[in-house]
Amino acid sequence: MVKFFIKTFFMDKNVKMDGIDKEIIRSLMEDARVPLLQIAKKVGVSGTAIHQRIKKLEESGLLLGSKYVLNTKALGYKTLSFVGIYLDRATNNSDTVRELKKIPEVLECHYTTGNWSILIKILCQDNEHLMQLLSKKIQSIPGVSRTETFISLEQQIDRQLLV
Repeated sequence: MVKFFIKTFFMDKNVKMDGIDKEIIRSLMEDARVPLLQIAKKVGVSGTAIHQRIKKLEESGLLLGSKYVLNTKALGYKTLSFVGIYLDRATNNSDTVRELKKIPEVLECHYTTGNWSILIKILCQDNEHLMQLLSKKIQSIPGVSRTETFISLEQQIDRQLLV
């Protein structure tokens, strides 16, 4: 059986994976609630072996857990935006991020290269909600000089890295 080696950047160790491990990961990425016995039957090993392999992959840091995904449109949140934030000074970054963490609509925050200091992903109910969030919460953070907003019209790809 061919062994595959994946370098995990955050754990700084090699994780040895074979085809069975890859099939387990693919199955779990498709549906984290799939019964382990169903995966076992698919790959031709025991349920205990599947459980042990998942535990090994979790301990290695390669699998970080599982989660439910909310249907945000069903909750009334229909406007997804990406906002580039310009800071007065780069030293304002940690203070700005601390304030952004207080805003529940901010889903992601990235320290970036290029024109912006920070790129955030935010989810709002509609354009009016977005406008209020930008003007009253984000642009009022000390150190934020201006923002540049891009509204997502449609997410065309949504996936994880395939193994």
